[in-house]
Amino acid sequence: MATINAFKMDGLGNDFIIIDRRINSINLVKEKIIQLGNRANIGFDQIIFIEKEKENSFPITIFNSDGGEVSACGNGSRCVAYLLSKNLNTKEIKLKTNNRILKAKIFKDFYVELEMGKPLLGFEDIPLSKKINPSDITLKIDNEIFAGGFCVNVGNPHVIFFVKDCFENDLKIIGPKIENHELFPKKTNVTFAQIIDKNNITVNVWERGAGLTKACGTAACATAVAAFKKRLVNNKVNIKFKEGLLNIEIDKSDNIFMTGPVSEIKNIKIDI
Repeated sequence: MATINAFKMDGLGNDFIIIDRRINSINLVKEKIIQLGNRANIGFDQIIFIEKEKENSFPITIFNSDGGEVSACGNGSRCVAYLLSKNLNTKEIKLKTNNRILKAKIFKDFYVELEMGKPLLGFEDIPLSKKINPSDITLKIDNEIFAGGFCVNVGNPHVIFFVKDCFENDLKIIGPKIENHELFPKKTNVTFAQIIDKNNITVNVWERGAGLTKACGTAACATAVAAFKKRLVNNKVNIKFKEGLLNIEIDKSDNIFMTGPVSEIKNIKIDI
């Protein structure tokens, strides 16, 4: 058994193991990722591998705690950008996921802004299993109707339901049933969102492949897009999680900017 160096970070409690593969190639099998993701072990929402720089950006590979690979992780990307900024002594970092280039700016007090790109709103881009209006879906779950769902892809698929009380429904029960609904061939992240006013939204998130989470950067982006498209909020909005806020801005070109704090960098060792 070998021991490797890694890092533990979080964004508003949304936590990650980060492994730097720029020098040494380190591979973990799915069973090991699941083991490490167990809260009885180290525990994390996502594990992220930093790859060698290519074309002025750093590719990252992301896995959920269930061992499945995903294309996006907003808070995790902000944490990786902060880690690289300290390592390279720079305030700007570019990351490359499976489907996007993410531009990060590092500010004082552990704040990181991430340009997420544009949302995908077509049913085939989210994707949905059938051609319906992605901005107004209705699902029947256990004889309960969930109407007015807004579907969007911000690097990964999301569905957002705007409700009076985002904590009224038990997401531990409802979340996985919506995540695995037949309408979502690649599964989906699930958010119940509560509009406070034109500048503030409180959310409760079930993350695809990770479960109930304290925060989710892409869910914040997706919720802001959905609320803005529905004219419920302004183009700049605070998304409130249990442990703090993410600020989301949507510019005139539909580009999404996410800003918020990250934790200090913790060095850890992992047996593989």
